[in-house]
Amino acid sequence: QVHLTESGGGSVQAGGSLRLSCVVSGYTFSSACVGWHRQAPGKEREGVAFIDSDDSTFYADSVKGRFTVSKDNAKNTLYLQMDSLKPEDTGMYTCAAPECSDSPYNTYGQGTQVTVSS
Repeated sequence: QVHLTESGGGSVQAGGSLRLSCVVSGYTFSSACVGWHRQAPGKEREGVAFIDSDDSTFYADSVKGRFTVSKDNAKNTLYLQMDSLKPEDTGMYTCAAPECSDSPYNTYGQGTQVTVSS
């Protein structure tokens, strides 16, 4: 059974940084696309950043140049470095596999809350 466990969320002022982590178990981590999604209050979930099995990366336009996705295959861990945070980045951040999209075939974690104040 696949489990994804996120950590690293919190409250930060605009312009600050946070680093999220996601530990994945029960899955061949190195052969999947893994990624981060977020859902703001009153909005639908959206894909934020993905990293594929060949280490290619994909970002939503709203986070390009500010967020960096990476992974450690030996630790089955996915990361999201978030810099220059904005209030509109506020939301519940979840990690998911194995699709590089907001797919119904994904397994999602429980999420970690990120709150950015102005």
